Amino acid sequence: MNSLTDKTMKKLSYILHVVAFAIVATSCEQELVDNSASPCPSDDPSIICPEAPDPACPAGATAGDVSFSKFIALGTSYTAGFQAGALFTQGQDNSLAAILADRFACVGGGAFNQPNINSPNGFNIFISPNPQGNNVFGRFRLQGSPPQPAPLASGMEAIPNPQVNPGFMYTGSAGAVGVNQLNNFSVPAIFMGQAFIPQTGDWTLAGLDPRFSPFYGRFASAPGTSTLLADAASSIANGGTFVLVWMGMDDAILYAAYGGDAKVAPLTTVDDFKTQYGGLIGTIFVQTSTTAKGVVANFPNPFVMPHFTSVPWNPIPIDANTAAALTANIADNYNAFLDAMVAAEVIDEDEAALRKLTFTAGQNAILMKDENLTDLSPYMAGPAAGLKPYALARQAKSTDIIPLSTGAILGQEIGPNQVLGVSVPVDDRYVIVPQERDSVLTHLTEFNAYIKTLAESPTYSSRLAFADVSAAFNSLVTATAGISDGLTYTPNINPPTGIYSEDGLHPNSRGYAFIANIFIDAINAKFGGSVPKAKLTKYSATGLPINP
Repeated sequence: MNSLTDKTMKKLSYILHVVAFAIVATSCEQELVDNSASPCPSDDPSIICPEAPDPACPAGATAGDVSFSKFIALGTSYTAGFQAGALFTQGQDNSLAAILADRFACVGGGAFNQPNINSPNGFNIFISPNPQGNNVFGRFRLQGSPPQPAPLASGMEAIPNPQVNPGFMYTGSAGAVGVNQLNNFSVPAIFMGQAFIPQTGDWTLAGLDPRFSPFYGRFASAPGTSTLLADAASSIANGGTFVLVWMGMDDAILYAAYGGDAKVAPLTTVDDFKTQYGGLIGTIFVQTSTTAKGVVANFPNPFVMPHFTSVPWNPIPIDANTAAALTANIADNYNAFLDAMVAAEVIDEDEAALRKLTFTAGQNAILMKDENLTDLSPYMAGPAAGLKPYALARQAKSTDIIPLSTGAILGQEIGPNQVLGVSVPVDDRYVIVPQERDSVLTHLTEFNAYIKTLAESPTYSSRLAFADVSAAFNSLVTATAGISDGLTYTPNINPPTGIYSEDGLHPNSRGYAFIANIFIDAINAKFGGSVPKAKLTKYSATGLPINP
């Protein structure tokens, strides 16, 4: 193949970097007001200002047929309060579990101790590598103009390594001495199976074994020996009366977040999920306590979340001259090779049509790898040797899903005449193809059905409430907006109404309050109480852009 001119590629790379930022900015159009903490005078009739708040604990609130005197939560990212790419103090203080504990306090709930992270910006797990030299990256904030999610600087207190940051290890908070006095046993970004194994908290495996999580290791009762489930069980056995279990969502969503790359985050099989979930519920409500009651929930569809809806499949603007150069140097050669593969009966005409490249003036699709295609590398020898980077290549289609994080790598120039997403295919992990999407949704359907069936089984039906989070999220997406206490909220990142944080995958504090109310409705309906719901006006949404 002939090389594209340096001038053309530099221009293209520059354009793509700008567009990658604009993609995010478009998904986060800003209002000029923020009603997250105060009255919100606005000329926009769609923004309804909140009224004066009701008393924090309204008279007559009752617990119903349940005691909240010691509330325990066992879960993953959402229950821990993870948001904006990190676990940090403010997010943890407004975790789903913490918000529920605040509401339960109105009806006899006791102290709620969390393993405090003590870091204002936390450690961003979306940034890799992190730290980079002396730079430690924390939570995302919308920054710049146009605004885009970008990490804030964190200090040494955020590094999840006790050798360089001893303060990362949890040593107790007011009222909590041992792990059996903790209330929140939620660990970001872990599979359910990790709750059963000691490797999850074994610091000798840090950087060596993907089963290890520093976010469990930091508060494990005996790192390398104890398990997350056993630690939670010890606290339940120490007077626990009500338990929230919301584990297993990461068993599907992590696979989706990594573009269906099973080498990084495998999709848990349905059989394994049922075995692990059933074992977890049995450990808590049969082996550990025969009197505690609780609530479980199903999982929402991740593909309606901003992380998977913000970046279009064809975000790349190309002018006529650049399109002509890409056609002459890449598309013509590759397309002719595909025709030859059809003639040799290596691929059929349908696959060739799917794979053929087209570059035109205007918006163009992302060039990507698709591991479901026939690997043509064995045939790319001699004159076709230069086509080996395209052995699994095609351009994205409208049925493909582009994660928000992919926007950050589009247009990166990784070598002479090599621009990601244009002349170089992005790896399969940066795009969710229809087969991967369908696999996630099929698994989630099976997961959700099993959770509901178990909660309604004779063994647990009198003790477990079931929160239909999936239905509530679907309703909000269909309606495009909701109103609570005079405040408008929407299923996106957009300040001041959005309930998602800057990573597009995890809620912000207001979003966690929205979810808390789904749980409260289910608990009240099951146990005949009137636990007061969270005031969304009390919790902050995603902040307006800052200029660092």
